[in-house]
Amino acid sequence: MHVIVDLCVVPLGVGVSVGEHVAACQRVIEASGLEYRMHAYGTNIEGPWDDVMAVVKACHQRVHEMGAPRITTTLKVGTRTDREQHMDDKVASVERHLQSP
Repeated sequence: MHVIVDLCVVPLGVGVSVGEHVAACQRVIEASGLEYRMHAYGTNIEGPWDDVMAVVKACHQRVHEMGAPRITTTLKVGTRTDREQHMDDKVASVERHLQSP
């Protein structure tokens, strides 16, 4: 099953700045070979369900290895069975609507 997720991993107990931890998670995502788009409050990732969920787990493992005693994650998951759709398709659809009055 193909899935698109919106992932926001927030380490707790590591201080106010979490950029180093977020960057480590981004490296895990990039190394996976999956399609992804980082944004201001998280990252969209798409691909086969098991591969995407393995990346979510690997992000948690990496951030814990960096010393974060706790992590809170927001995960939005989208699937569809009626047709194939990718992140860029979803954005393009909205952009087409924006061009119409």
